[in-house]
Amino acid sequence: MNWHFLNPDPKLVNQLKKDFKSSGIIARVLANRGILSVAGSKDFFNPQLNQLNNPYDMQDMDIATDRIVNTINSKIPIMIYGDYDVDGTTGASMLYLALTELGANVIPYIPNREKEGYGLSKIGIDKAKELSVKLIVTCDCGINAFEPVKYANSLKIDVIITDHHIPDETLPDAFAILNPKRTDCDYPFKSLCGGGVAFKLACALSEKMKQPVDLMYKYLDLVTLGTCADMVVIKDENRAIVKYGLKLLSNGSKPGIISLLKLVGLENKSISVGQLIFGVAPKINAAGRLGDANRSVELLTTSDEKRAKSLADELMRENKKRQIIQQEVVDAAFNMIHANIDLKNERAIVLAGNEWHPGVIGIVASKVKEEFHRPSVIISFDKNGIGKGSARSISGLDLYEALAASSKYLVDFGGHSMAAGLTVKEKSFEKFKNEFTKYVNKTITDEHLIPSIKLEGILKLKDIDSRFIDFLDKLAPYGPGNMRPSFASKRVEIVGNPRVIGNGDHIIFKVRQNQKVISAIGFNMSAHYEKLIKGLPIDLAYVVEVNEWQGKELVQLNVRDIKMSD
Repeated sequence: MNWHFLNPDPKLVNQLKKDFKSSGIIARVLANRGILSVAGSKDFFNPQLNQLNNPYDMQDMDIATDRIVNTINSKIPIMIYGDYDVDGTTGASMLYLALTELGANVIPYIPNREKEGYGLSKIGIDKAKELSVKLIVTCDCGINAFEPVKYANSLKIDVIITDHHIPDETLPDAFAILNPKRTDCDYPFKSLCGGGVAFKLACALSEKMKQPVDLMYKYLDLVTLGTCADMVVIKDENRAIVKYGLKLLSNGSKPGIISLLKLVGLENKSISVGQLIFGVAPKINAAGRLGDANRSVELLTTSDEKRAKSLADELMRENKKRQIIQQEVVDAAFNMIHANIDLKNERAIVLAGNEWHPGVIGIVASKVKEEFHRPSVIISFDKNGIGKGSARSISGLDLYEALAASSKYLVDFGGHSMAAGLTVKEKSFEKFKNEFTKYVNKTITDEHLIPSIKLEGILKLKDIDSRFIDFLDKLAPYGPGNMRPSFASKRVEIVGNPRVIGNGDHIIFKVRQNQKVISAIGFNMSAHYEKLIKGLPIDLAYVVEVNEWQGKELVQLNVRDIKMSD
């Protein structure tokens, strides 16, 4: 693993050290986050909801709110059409609750992953027609739904798109399109998740209908779930949203969220972004991966505690099934890689299987990328030879651009620079694979294929004191764009006997530097065990955490890499 030390301006670091009366390493962390002064740090350390941008700065917001208000007044039902992932279902749930509170007749709808695929579908539009819907509002989808929007228009159903995915040069012929990534949109913050864009619509509607905007703030727990699960940057508006939303989640005001948090052991606890991503989001996702994602919406919107508990139990069972199916596909994918992929000459991994469950291919693509550290595309072909794929990237490759360069062999694609989805016919698979791999081979270097860790600087163990821990707490919430800071300590000594724990995957040990002794743990790092028993100094890369165990708090180093000292 390469250690990459961030290199802030030394003059700025020295100035921040004086201004904040802090240690040098704290000043480096501040500088690395673009904090230039005490005054400039206030919004970062104390994000407030009054920092949120005006929703009417978003292109088409006036048009969208006028159309929705007219529909509310006419009592004609509105369909909220969400994606089946966490961002889509939580965003759709938020819009359903918000519009219902504003007096709308709302019908939530999440497409079936296997029958309808991603985004706005003909089946969903036909259902809207059947229910006398004249207006569909999408959430986290629709920006590339050219034909579905055209079909809806032919049935005299207007479509308002709320989305955050990258649009094409042309846009669908929708009634209104809310997407901060539109080239003609002046909205200042471009990194909202799908639920975040929908939340701005809810705030604008509240204002349009002469209601207080903070009426919508009670739904920020749902927006926070989507923001964290979709891995957008925790900066600017998102930082304020997540900080407020985490408090709502910890207090548990909605029966479905309370039931879910109880089952994952987070009830009445202070919740972190990481706990949402790894503990809560997979359970919400499970409904859409293996069956009907409308269950997630019902869970998140019901006021019936008994029904909420039943649905939460159901999603936990679905998640366990998903884990079994996922492992089967992961094992098959790894076997294919070792047997068929030339890792020396191919800098991308593109795999396809017949009837792999489409609900797990996104997770499998992430697992493959993590294990082999290269762009990965996983495709599942159905009986008709139509392949649904998920792709994940590494630093150095814009996945959207890579797919665009190979798009002549694709039926459809969309997504972000780091994650995307695609559709390809079986007869075009080999040509797509070759074209995509050729593009990746030209774009990234061997250096990109070596995992790296960004380090704030050198930290002496003696500097890990109560003030330092308090500083780390104030940096939260953590997430993309504001990751928990990683540090390095050099020439530390091993104290006592290191141990291998778990199923032989993890290591725990203690280290000393001068007179300071601190515990350390390395998950999935047992391969480094031999370095710990040589009796020689080592260098550590790690994050500092506070581990709660049996009612006690223990500061420990969560180790990311170990090297022998020079």
